[in-house]
Amino acid sequence: MTDQWLTPEQQRAWRGLVFMNTQLHAHLARALQAESDLSYADYQVLVVLTDQEGDRARISELADLLQWERSRLSHHIKRMEARALLERASCPEDGRGQYIAVTPIGRASIERAAPGHAALVRDLIFADISNEELSTLIEVTERIRERLAQVPQ
Repeated sequence: MTDQWLTPEQQRAWRGLVFMNTQLHAHLARALQAESDLSYADYQVLVVLTDQEGDRARISELADLLQWERSRLSHHIKRMEARALLERASCPEDGRGQYIAVTPIGRASIERAAPGHAALVRDLIFADISNEELSTLIEVTERIRERLAQVPQ
């Protein structure tokens, strides 16, 4: 029965992570919206795509990288296409396949938004963290991500 519940310390850590994540995402989303023409979701899509070779990816690959359902991603891509942030490009390897690609407008939008976003992340997360704490944070998050990668989807 003792394994049924989290210990008080585990519960405090877990709730702290959940609430911190919620507050952090909300704060970052408000700041992006106020300072740029991008929503937080737009920014996430553009970050993932600009990290890919050629600033493009197949929709299934993009959905996997973002951990979004394909239907959510498809709707969001349509909204971003309407604002000329993204475009569809044919896939030469597969006549039926398509890439989702960043447009020059999308590239300019993320380049304008990224410095302010990075400064806010630095202020909110890293301003009061020592190098030792940063190393511990990296180790812990990498171990958790490794376990998550092993969970069947």
